Amino acid sequence: MKMIRIGSVFAGFLSLALSLSAQTLTTLHSFDSTDGSRPAAGLVQATNGGLYGTTEYGGANTYGTVFKITRSGALTTLHNFDDTDGAASVAPLVQATNGNLYGTTSGGGVMFAGTVFKITPSGTLATLYSFAPEPDGNEPFAGLVQATDGNLYGTTAYGGPENDGTVFKITPSGTLTTIYNFCSQSNCTDGNESFAPLVQAIDGNLYGTTINGGTVGGGTIFKITPSGTLTTVYNFCSQVSCADGASPYAGLVQAANGDFYGTTDVDGANGEGTVFKITSGGTLTTLHSFDGTDGFIVQAGLVQATDGNFYGTTEQGGADSGGTIFKITPSGTLTTVYNFCSQTSCTDGSHPYAQLVQATDGNLYGTTYYGGTSVACTAGCGTVFGLSVGLGPFVETLPTSGKVGAAVKILGTNLTGSTSVTFNGTAATFTVVSSSEITTTVPAGATTGKVKVTTPHRTLTSNVSFRVIP
Repeated sequence: MKMIRIGSVFAGFLSLALSLSAQTLTTLHSFDSTDGSRPAAGLVQATNGGLYGTTEYGGANTYGTVFKITRSGALTTLHNFDDTDGAASVAPLVQATNGNLYGTTSGGGVMFAGTVFKITPSGTLATLYSFAPEPDGNEPFAGLVQATDGNLYGTTAYGGPENDGTVFKITPSGTLTTIYNFCSQSNCTDGNESFAPLVQAIDGNLYGTTINGGTVGGGTIFKITPSGTLTTVYNFCSQVSCADGASPYAGLVQAANGDFYGTTDVDGANGEGTVFKITSGGTLTTLHSFDGTDGFIVQAGLVQATDGNFYGTTEQGGADSGGTIFKITPSGTLTTVYNFCSQTSCTDGSHPYAQLVQATDGNLYGTTYYGGTSVACTAGCGTVFGLSVGLGPFVETLPTSGKVGAAVKILGTNLTGSTSVTFNGTAATFTVVSSSEITTTVPAGATTGKVKVTTPHRTLTSNVSFRVIP
């Protein structure tokens, strides 16, 4: 995998709880190679309440795994990649509206250039597409996003006619179409080498990043229509000590205020990467420049939690040099929430590459690439952890937008016995499927706003507004 990984790493100590106000980190699982190793991707919570993820290596065939883990730490290996069906998955999974999980591998497949796969929540995997270097790109390091048209969209870092990556769409059944080829010639300014997942914004366009290229050479932020018309929104600087940062490996998140937030891997005022916000029109503001003491090498994207703040990780740096978890306000005030340990006596994990996810219990969950209790891997095989920051439970809708009459799944915690579901105040009919899932439809008269579920214990509100499409 062609990602920047620098520095010595070491295993860490026993499942650790750090008391920083109400912030508590718990190691849920330490990989031991037989069940996978080196989880480079973040997690996704499925409608059955479980967390799903992938490992880059390890497992029965050493080519990585797909796993499920409960929020109490019980891990089940669902699939062992064998190279023919993919290898080295470094991207998070996404659950589509049909209930299946979809993902990518950066290697393996028929042409050993990576794959797109689907897997049921119970573990039945099917390879949907095997990439060939030309013409459809290779090495899809990024995960997929399901757009409102029902198709899945993603990027490849390399391949295509110019060997600088592509943007593609693929149907849930596996028909792939390349919608854009990045250019590598000297007169091309659209960027190249995209390692980041796309995000569909409320304007219907898909937004993403490239780590190289653009008019200045430091990478780009772009938007692309589902039909393939690409516009460069911002060009990062590639000179020494560029204040705006460079090489955004991570994708963007559109915040509740409509702006996009993201990170750069390097540069900024201190040369160690940045956190930024950018408007859809291309006005970028650097919110924070890392200086090493608060972390550096930022390859993970941000997640906006229910408190309105953004949470993210740095691969290295911090007080103990093993990377950090940080919180940053929309206006740019950054606080280090947790310092991972990199000393030989530590087993809490180290060097988190991946984006965090907030589960419906309110806690944040993530992975570390190294560390843990196992000695089967040099420097540890990696971990899954949970982090409590004092936030309460909520509900999440799948999808987050739809027309009146559209089917919607509501994901939550302790939903049994729920008595009411409303879309911005408009009551909906619903069925409680399980303690973690409700099915419903967008009711007539509904308008854009929060979804609320009344349970026997409390009223739960959705983490984001559900957008009613005319």
